[in-house]
Parts: sequence; C-alpha cells; structure tokens
Amino acid sequence: MEFSSILGAWVASFLTIGIFSYLYKDNPFYKIAEHLFVGVSAGYLLSLGFWTQLQPNLFGRLFPAKHYDPDTLTYSIYNILSFFSTSIFPEGGIDKGHDQHLIYVIPLILGIMMLMSLIPSFSWMARWGIAYVVGMAAGLKAYGYLNSNVIGQIKGTAVNIFDFSLPIFSLSSPSVFNNLLIFIGTICGLLYFYFSKEHKGMLGKASKIGIYFLMISFGASFGFAVMGRISLLIGRFTDLILFSGSDYHYATYWVLVLIVGILGYAAFKEQKNEGFPEPNILSSSNEEE
Repeated sequence: MEFSSILGAWVASFLTIGIFSYLYKDNPFYKIAEHLFVGVSAGYLLSLGFWTQLQPNLFGRLFPAKHYDPDTLTYSIYNILSFFSTSIFPEGGIDKGHDQHLIYVIPLILGIMMLMSLIPSFSWMARWGIAYVVGMAAGLKAYGYLNSNVIGQIKGTAVNIFDFSLPIFSLSSPSVFNNLLIFIGTICGLLYFYFSKEHKGMLGKASKIGIYFLMISFGASFGFAVMGRISLLIGRFTDLILFSGSDYHYATYWVLVLIVGILGYAAFKEQKNEGFPEPNILSSSNEEE
C-alpha cells in the first residue's frame, strides 16, 4: 500500500480519536483536531467558492474568451492581470461559455469594498457591500421560504375529507384516515397559537390536541437529525475498524494507546499535584520568626 494512504489513515485515526477524547474532558488533542477541522474547512470552502463561483461566474462574464480582443481597454486590463496569474486569467480569455456582461463590474466593486473592512480607515466602505448582500439574501430567502414552506404547506393541507372513493386506511397513499388526520392536526395546531382567547373549553381541548401533533412533529424532526448524525458516527467507526488492520500498521490501536496513555499520565500528574500542594515558603518563614 502507498505511503500516502497509510499516512492518511494515521492522520484520520488521530483526528477522530482526538475529537472523541472530548468525552473525557477538554484537552490538547481535542483542540488540535478542532482547530485543524475549522482551518482546513475554511480554506477548502474558500478555494472551492473561488474556483466554482468567483472565477467562472464573475471573471468569466467580464472577460469571456468568445469576445476576446486585445485592442480593447477591457482585455488590455485582462492581459495585465494574466501576466500575474495565468491560472486565474488564462491567455485568450476565460472560456466558460458566457457572454460579456460589464454590469458585473458592480458586484466586483462591492466585493472589493467588503474587503476594505480589513483596513480600519476604509472599513466604512464595507457597509455598502454587506448591506447589498444581506438585502438580496433576505429577499431571496423570504421568497424561497414563502414558496416552499408556507404555500407548499397550504397546498399539502388542502385535502378533500369527503372523498369517499379513497380507501379507509393506508400508510403511504392518500386515504380517508390520512386526510382527516391532516385536517385535524392542522386546525388544532393553528388553534394552539391563537392567544386572543383563553384556552378553555373546546378551544383548550383542541389546543391540547395541537400540542400532541406539534410534539410528534418536533420529535420526528429531531429523530431525523439524530439519525443523520448516527450515520456519520457509523462511518467514522467503520474507518477506525478498517485502519486497525495490518495494512495500515494498526493505526487505530497505536493512536488510541498513545492518546489514552498521555491523557492518563496527565491526569495522574494533575491528581498528584492536587494531593500534595507545594509548601508556602513565606508563611513558613514567618512562623519561624
């Protein structure tokens, strides 16, 4: 087996067991794994975002290869940029299938203004870029949430409870029982959030039924999230079992013994220091006087 694969197995075992060591207490192994994970993730996402979004979608529309003309001012600037980095600005323009849209100079300027937050004297310029991004993101998210969650939920609850051509009961397909359950759950769930009247009598009973439906929904959502995390945990255990074989020179066992041994020794030294405090030299000298 190649050395790179073996080294990767050792690193993966160390990072996985280092994260699990937090179950004992916060320790340097956990901090190393945490900082590496955050740093590598930030660098990877930054690189991925640049080469999949910024370079092809921004620069690819400002300097497309199909409109390349070295005599124009735009591509004269591009040739200067290409002199410094041919990987970002290849010769002849960026061939991503885009047409030239000089209006993309506006987001380029806003992006540069956001970077000005790194310079205290020009940090006020970042407000324009941040305001634009936050405003656009809020508008797009609001539309997407309204279309998918609100309108989609309304359409999903608009069932015909009097359609007796459906079967009485079915687990997955539409049925009379499922339609009644959706109708009762929706009405009772909405009545729970009706606070203009005290929840007594029929309103109180209906809101209590709504609580049951809400708890079942929240429990199912939480169970789904936990199930996803459990699948990740199973994947890590599968890798640890794989890396414990002779092909990887028993990486899991050696890393586990190393981390447990160092943490055990540190705990022993800490307990020993707590059991035998150092004498106070000043107090002893005062007593002798």
